[in-house]
Amino acid sequence: MEILKIVLTILFVIDCIVLSAIILLQEGKSAGLGTISGAADTYWGQNKGRSMEGTLVKSTKFLAILFLVLAAVLTLGVFN
Repeated sequence: MEILKIVLTILFVIDCIVLSAIILLQEGKSAGLGTISGAADTYWGQNKGRSMEGTLVKSTKFLAILFLVLAAVLTLGVFN
């Protein structure tokens, strides 16, 4: 059981570092003057899910869920 705790702790630390880096790579969600002129209806706005920004958002969601699960498992004291 001690080996599993060490492995989960290492995964938790790696998840924390990668999650922090991905959050820092993302752009702000502030709406500028482009929303007034309808710039959100451009090709970039319609295909944002397939872009690098969309990939960062999806990976942030996955890593955040993994962070919560690992934190809960390590905190519950299953390994003590």
